[in-house]
Amino acid sequence: MAKRRTFAIISHPDAGKTTLTEKLLLFGGAIQMAGAVKARGDARRAHSDWMKVEQERGISVTASVMTFEYGAEIFNLLDTPGHADFSEDTYRTLTAVDSAVMVLDAAKGIEAQTLKLFEVCRLRDMPIITFVNKMDREARDPFDLLDEVEQTLALDVTPATWPIGMGRDFLGCYDLINDQLLFMERSKGQTAGDAGISCNGLDDPKIDELLPAEAAAKLREDVAMARELCPAFDLQAYREGTLTPVFFGSAINNFGVRELLGGIGQHAPSPRMQKAAERDVAPDEEKVSGFVFKIQANMDPKHRDRIAFFRISSGHFKRGLKMRHTRTDKTIALHNPVLFLAQDRELAEEAFAGDIIGIPNHGNLRIGDTLTEGETLHYTGVPSFAPEMLRKVRPEDPMKAKHLGRTLVQLGEEGAARVFKAHLGGEWIMGVLGALQFEVLADRIRTEFNIPVRFEATSLYTARWVEADDHGQLKAFTDREQADMAEDHDGAPVFLARNKWRLDTVQENYPNVRFLKTKEQTL
Repeated sequence: MAKRRTFAIISHPDAGKTTLTEKLLLFGGAIQMAGAVKARGDARRAHSDWMKVEQERGISVTASVMTFEYGAEIFNLLDTPGHADFSEDTYRTLTAVDSAVMVLDAAKGIEAQTLKLFEVCRLRDMPIITFVNKMDREARDPFDLLDEVEQTLALDVTPATWPIGMGRDFLGCYDLINDQLLFMERSKGQTAGDAGISCNGLDDPKIDELLPAEAAAKLREDVAMARELCPAFDLQAYREGTLTPVFFGSAINNFGVRELLGGIGQHAPSPRMQKAAERDVAPDEEKVSGFVFKIQANMDPKHRDRIAFFRISSGHFKRGLKMRHTRTDKTIALHNPVLFLAQDRELAEEAFAGDIIGIPNHGNLRIGDTLTEGETLHYTGVPSFAPEMLRKVRPEDPMKAKHLGRTLVQLGEEGAARVFKAHLGGEWIMGVLGALQFEVLADRIRTEFNIPVRFEATSLYTARWVEADDHGQLKAFTDREQADMAEDHDGAPVFLARNKWRLDTVQENYPNVRFLKTKEQTL
């Protein structure tokens, strides 16, 4: 368990997150040759972007899990979508990790989506390592970037490596922790390069032999200033989420990746305590328990499968273990659990706290479900968000309406979108956080389920889950507001508001009914 490092990579789109993921896999020996996000031919594809729609568009639309070893540690890496339209998948993924790597574009610094995702990490006091990417292009001054991280995120910063030049003049970095000079090789970055050259501090004459005089002088001056302005690295402050070590590099050229991986292995926490409604669960407890934070359909297009992504929170799991599904109070025997390398997988004979395993699922497991070795536990914190855009969905072939219904429920269970069935008329309505999701959903429904569909505009403003302490009051509300009621894929009642005024009025008229924008899935 102490060897496990379970972490997510977060960033704004195009900061180079998926490229960095590829390079971490390359250094971890999980792949022999790194793919590229916008490359041609299957051999060059990014391994974490395995969906057809991701490969066509060059963006990540679903979180993927990759397990690999490096040095003495075992890494569970979760690559998350950077695009805001798919942020719900990212939020849920962040409930299943113990730390995060925040990737910044050296020319742009902190962008809107980075800030949003950082706030989610902050709510969990999650330790964050920062990787400033694309130093081989024109970039902002490193001091500027450190200052922006400190001011915008209210985090202490400490450089772990320091860049030597930038853009065309980028020569490499100086590793402040291990006193090494790291040279940048201009390569296509498909194979792992050499390690750095050891130095005996910044006064080592080796630096003057290996660097142009001007670059050596600037490096010494910058590092002296950085050491004076920034606090020294403090492991406890990092693990409490108040300090971030900053690594500089260029993922596409493999530069700085080895040092980042070493930093995660050395400093990132092993599995942390997990919160359940009943009590806090320690990772070193004997009994196995954990929760489902994601469900993915059709990872293997030949087998129409559904896999539940299960984070082990405690215990030593062995294949064949019988576990209690606390929502249904049924026993499930886990005969074919799998470990992931994105879309590829292998049978998991055993796993420990911190590991993510896949459980083949035929509709009985849902996002937020808890499995235990008998104890009644409900892990908390896996969120669902009310959609901001709602459209009707119809099959182009009316004969496929029933088939479409089953498909939509499956996508709802997967968490790809909110799926509602109106009480009156029985129309299917899909709700998402961003317009790009509709395009991706239409594409997936057509290619994975063979049902061409069209999305039609609705006059709906938003959706809210409704609940009340008194079942009679809730029933009275749903009966009276029948025209605006629907059910989600779990059968939970949902109020569909036509405009803000209507939502405000109904909330005033029914003070004992709660209208939920975010629903925590503790099942």
